[in-house]
Amino acid sequence: MAEDLCFITKDTLIIKAPKKSPLLLRMLLLAFAMVCGVYMCTICLKQTTSGHQTKNKFQNIELIDESQRCDLSGIDQSEIHYLHFPNPKTFSREECSCNPVRYFAILSMQRSGSGWFETLLNSHINVSSNGEIFSVRERRINASAVVKTMDKIYNLDWFTSASKNECSAAVGFKWMLNQGLIENQKVVVDYFNKKGVSTIFLFRRNQLRRMISARILAKYKPKIDTSGLIRELQKLEETIRKTLDYFKSTRHIVLYYEDVVKNRTKLADVQDFLWLPRRDLHSRQVKIHRGHLSDHVENWKDIEQTLKGTSFESFIGADYRK
Repeated sequence: MAEDLCFITKDTLIIKAPKKSPLLLRMLLLAFAMVCGVYMCTICLKQTTSGHQTKNKFQNIELIDESQRCDLSGIDQSEIHYLHFPNPKTFSREECSCNPVRYFAILSMQRSGSGWFETLLNSHINVSSNGEIFSVRERRINASAVVKTMDKIYNLDWFTSASKNECSAAVGFKWMLNQGLIENQKVVVDYFNKKGVSTIFLFRRNQLRRMISARILAKYKPKIDTSGLIRELQKLEETIRKTLDYFKSTRHIVLYYEDVVKNRTKLADVQDFLWLPRRDLHSRQVKIHRGHLSDHVENWKDIEQTLKGTSFESFIGADYRK
């Protein structure tokens, strides 16, 4: 070993440097490369995070400015929560961007006059009620799908023949109790309260007429099974009672089809409820089943005998004309 390190010549002492291992050099280079890589990744990650935060900050500012730049001085403080300034992804509201939009939902049951009532609302120049959105099962398959669908409607990105687009003053839809509403009640109530959605309940007072109307669609002059008639009527009224109770925390109005038919001032009440300018509302929809209930069922005498002396006896004689 000593011979490798040094030797002496006549005039000079020469010292040789020890040979370094190639493996050690490779390891040092690899460690250096790893340190550099980690450092560069850290810098990039910080820049990306900073970019997202800045982007979100600008988006939030944009949303805040959109509502703050509009003049709300003439609006009662109690209404503010129910005023919205949607920013649709599919079009620009342009000159109507400062026109506030009210959100609403019509909660009802089949054969309760909701179709006729909705055409009345849509005859108002500033109202867009988009029909039975949740009749399609995929839109109510779970709570997330329900919320996603409502977000799209209330952001004015849902297009139907009823859409008034840029200058809508009130936008909503109708929702049947058996179309996922009962199953998702908690999510829906929370959503309505958080987003400031106004609820319009529309039911029939005479549930017997509603029931017979539904049966007529399947068969002319159907025969009603009277053995379970009282239980069925009780179940319907209990469903309505529970729904009204569950949604009592929302801002709401309760309407009955018979009352709207007899007294058109109810339509003025609805327009006031939605803070809309009053208009003369009209519908081209024609009533399908007219006349007394006895004209539409095969076993009317059996129905009379079943309901006499019960809390539903008034259904037998109750009638109205449209």
